[in-house]
Amino acid sequence: MTHGTNTHAGVAVVTGARQGIGRCIAEVLAARGYSLALIDLEHPKETLDALGPVQAAGTEAFGITADVSDEAAVAAAKDEVLARFGRVDVLVNNAGIGLIAPAETTPAAQWRRVLDVNLTGPFLLCQAFGTAMLDSGVPGTIVNIASIAGLGGIPDRVAYNASKHGVLGLTRTLAVEWGGRGIRVNAVCPGFVKTEMDEADLASGAYAPEDIIDRVPLARFASPTDIAEAVAYLADPRHSAYVNGTALPVDGGWTADATWRALRLRKRATA
Repeated sequence: MTHGTNTHAGVAVVTGARQGIGRCIAEVLAARGYSLALIDLEHPKETLDALGPVQAAGTEAFGITADVSDEAAVAAAKDEVLARFGRVDVLVNNAGIGLIAPAETTPAAQWRRVLDVNLTGPFLLCQAFGTAMLDSGVPGTIVNIASIAGLGGIPDRVAYNASKHGVLGLTRTLAVEWGGRGIRVNAVCPGFVKTEMDEADLASGAYAPEDIIDRVPLARFASPTDIAEAVAYLADPRHSAYVNGTALPVDGGWTADATWRALRLRKRATA
């Protein structure tokens, strides 16, 4: 997989890097020359194996097993990254979990777990690695993976929706607190992406592929690469130096479309 030229761009920390979007983000950033610290609840061995050819070009990558909602684990991960690389240039908060259940039957314990992983985790990581960036005096970038579920409401996902709305609030607040001190903070809001999580949702009967394809103006799911390329854009100050505090939808036009199904499909058929 070739995404760019390896130019030793700096050090990037990516959470949820064992599979799906996180793995693809790691591959894209490695191809652009970033050395990587990959954090996941399970060790991201498969991702590290996939990065072998890129690492041969001179970048480094290693894995850290940690629960991003655990403050002590996040602090230990920061210390390990700084001991290994001495700096952090980019943080990508990608780790997240879903929960499909009606609001009236969502257990409080599962609500808390989703919020802990999807919102408290990014806060703890931003606090830990953002402080390291601030202390270094070197400009840095944080990219939080939110969702179109953070831009609107999707039924039966009350905890997930709330967590992703919170991620956007976190993003905007840190952008205004830290932008003047050299740290840009942005969010990517994916639409429906073909990942292991999506396959599990399809298997549960939560939706069918045509439900998504018919709804998206581009008439397809996103690929993990679609999301990873957006992350790489926001991470690189050569391309996005004046982008700060934004929530970038990567959704094929989902949030732009105010039409109804029959009209959408008719226009698609006659285009």
